[in-house]
Amino acid sequence: MQRITAHSTYPLFSAQATRDVEAAAAAQLPPHTLMQRAGAATARLALALAPHARTVWIACGGGNNGGDGLEAAAVLHAQGRRVLVTCLGAGPQRLPADARASWNKAMCAGVPFTDTPPTLSPQDLCVDALLGAGLSAAARNRSHDERLPQCLAAVQASRAPVLCVDLPSGLLADSGQYAPGLAPQAPPTAARHTLALLTLKPGLFTAHGRDAAGSVWFDALGVDPAATPCAWLRGSPAPSARLHASHKGSFGDVAIVGGEGFAARGMGMTGAALLAASAAVHAGAGRVLVSLLDEHGASAAALAAALPEAMPRRLDALALESLTVVAGCGGGAAIAPALGSILERAPRLVLDADALNAIAAETGLAHQLRARQTTGHQATVLTPHPLEAARLLGASTQAVQADRLAAARELAQWAGCTVVLKGSGSVTAAPEQAPLINPTGNARLATAGTGDVLAGLIGACLAAGHGARAAAAAACWQHGAAADAWPPERALTALRLARSLTPVA
Repeated sequence: MQRITAHSTYPLFSAQATRDVEAAAAAQLPPHTLMQRAGAATARLALALAPHARTVWIACGGGNNGGDGLEAAAVLHAQGRRVLVTCLGAGPQRLPADARASWNKAMCAGVPFTDTPPTLSPQDLCVDALLGAGLSAAARNRSHDERLPQCLAAVQASRAPVLCVDLPSGLLADSGQYAPGLAPQAPPTAARHTLALLTLKPGLFTAHGRDAAGSVWFDALGVDPAATPCAWLRGSPAPSARLHASHKGSFGDVAIVGGEGFAARGMGMTGAALLAASAAVHAGAGRVLVSLLDEHGASAAALAAALPEAMPRRLDALALESLTVVAGCGGGAAIAPALGSILERAPRLVLDADALNAIAAETGLAHQLRARQTTGHQATVLTPHPLEAARLLGASTQAVQADRLAAARELAQWAGCTVVLKGSGSVTAAPEQAPLINPTGNARLATAGTGDVLAGLIGACLAAGHGARAAAAAACWQHGAAADAWPPERALTALRLARSLTPVA
């Protein structure tokens, strides 16, 4: 058993692949072996998480997830722990064969059963074995036991820490979304832990998964999955040092194009370009050039005063063919006229914010974007949030969020480039490659300007020579890790975040 951390890379498997792995393993092992291993693993982790719990309440559903819970109950009871089990379903005769064997084992061991959820204190432990990865079948049959909503609500509102067996009940393994009607009514008030069994599932690490799962642990149950991962949880980039014999040209030039001036529409957005530039500077780009889309040039002096390391440039003065360009940060309506030349000429390109909206709105720009994959350009990265991704795909935000991995893959395939779908568990997707899910970051990043910082950081990674997919993933990791390390008593602002970045190698 191992705890999943943000520093290592792990393969992730779909629900269907996990079922295939389970079926293949069960065919080679003596009957009931996997459930016994799962129950023993659950009991071990329960004891480690709550060694002084006075009561361990195990809520068991009517499928094999419930069987894992029953097996754990028998193990804990045999070790002298006070265990209470609530077992749903229409009776043991309706349980799958393995779960029925575990029910008989728990009954013969004298495990106490209760029909209603007990009152737990914060020192106790709740074990969620209601639905797990068998959610689809269980949800279709939940009318077999009217106690499921009451039991699930008690688990989700538990004052005691909760240990979820395989998956938090109600969470979909592939998407990290809750099944209809099964989402909690309020955020959890106690710690959450999840013990993933056989495989790690992508839904634990994106969308609602991170909040639902809490700390994630993994036990392969002695099985080596002979399956292809559907995604990867991307750990920290490999450390490397910059050579002493380096100069500013060694780490590339980044040009920031954005920041519509106040005079254009009365909505000045030069701060967004400044944030992207600050991120590129602090991430170690050799030179950072800034072309503000301010027709009166009034912002250039302010830029020089705020960030003297950045060099103001008119757009027509940029040698786009030799630059890594970050376009769109605060670009407003002014970015669209500039995009045609940028898409045609820039060898390395990060497109953010209003640049993405312009491409979604103008068919010609979309054609230019897709043509980049066949015209010898080295790298293109799109950094949409869910609404921007929805505009590009001609879909709704709800559809994008319903399956973030699928949406990121579809957008990467459509655009022919790397896509970072931002959000909890940001997804980096590239054509014909398994997506990467970022394990770092938290709600402190939910403030204006942090996306501009990410765009500038990706630009610095591209300029340093990283490929598009690797640059995007490394930037996402550092961006989120900075927020994770942020002192809780200090407000995280986008400019402070940019200034906390460290140079990429």
